[in-house]
Amino acid sequence: MVIELAAAIVGLADEAPKILLLRPAEGKGEAGQPLGLRLGLPCGPFDPAGHRTLEEGLRTWVREQTDLHLGYVEQLYTFGDRFRDPTERVGGPRPVSVGYLALVRQTAAKNAGRNPGEAAWGDWYRYFPWEDWRDGAPPMLDAVMAPGLDHWIQDAGDKAERQRRRERVNLAFGFGAGAWDNERVLDRYELLYEAGLVFEAAFDRSQAADAQIKSGAALIKDHRRILATAMGRLRAKIKYRPVIFEVMAPTFTLLQLQRAVEALSGGRLHKQNFRRLVAHEGLVEPTGQVSSATGGRPAELFRFRREVVHERPAPGVRAPVKVRR
Repeated sequence: MVIELAAAIVGLADEAPKILLLRPAEGKGEAGQPLGLRLGLPCGPFDPAGHRTLEEGLRTWVREQTDLHLGYVEQLYTFGDRFRDPTERVGGPRPVSVGYLALVRQTAAKNAGRNPGEAAWGDWYRYFPWEDWRDGAPPMLDAVMAPGLDHWIQDAGDKAERQRRRERVNLAFGFGAGAWDNERVLDRYELLYEAGLVFEAAFDRSQAADAQIKSGAALIKDHRRILATAMGRLRAKIKYRPVIFEVMAPTFTLLQLQRAVEALSGGRLHKQNFRRLVAHEGLVEPTGQVSSATGGRPAELFRFRREVVHERPAPGVRAPVKVRR
């Protein structure tokens, strides 16, 4: 058994949440993976002799693979399902991955990567298109997810199991009388996996499938599951910790701050309510400068007010995200 360290590194660029992915050199893809699965999170094995801590090992691997020096990092979860790595199927060791969430500023999100052909930033909604509600309910929810999940429900062995499956689906996806909860990213992905509606499920079961096209792009191993865990954690944490400022430029307009929260949360916010909340929480302070890069009237520039972490037990952006079907 080996311990692997994997990082979901998140940044923002052009109002899009970005995730840093590695593209192996030509001909050096993951053993046992189809050609389509050639992107994954930065990762590497933990070296008990060379790494003082797990986090130090993670930072070392990320720096070596991407030339990026991480700032904010937090541990997510340990992933150890059998055969999560295809090399295990052909006699390789069983890896246990310790997943991490890392946040970087916009400038880093545009320039990271020592070798542009190997490290690339991608929009995380390419991998989870059903999670982006900024323009309303994603069409694929009704076109692909609902019919596929209903088939999975009806395929259950007995009435009790059908009821259990339907309750899980309604809770995760907000179907029926349920409401969409943007934090349940992992719950939704795991349901889609169980129902065979994502590419990784078909690959793990040695089945031919076009699910990759229908339900977002896949990643190597179970890295999309690690990314789903990171997305849910970040969406929750924005509400009670000022982590949003870890991905913001040092100065920003209030509209830029709102768009950043919307991008990561996957829904729209009421402009005036958002500004009242930010002011009430004491999260920002004016710089005395304005920006003329907004395309309209010059907008006032703000910065994160760091004193807030000592004044409030849970300073965050708890504005309700609007989602509409």
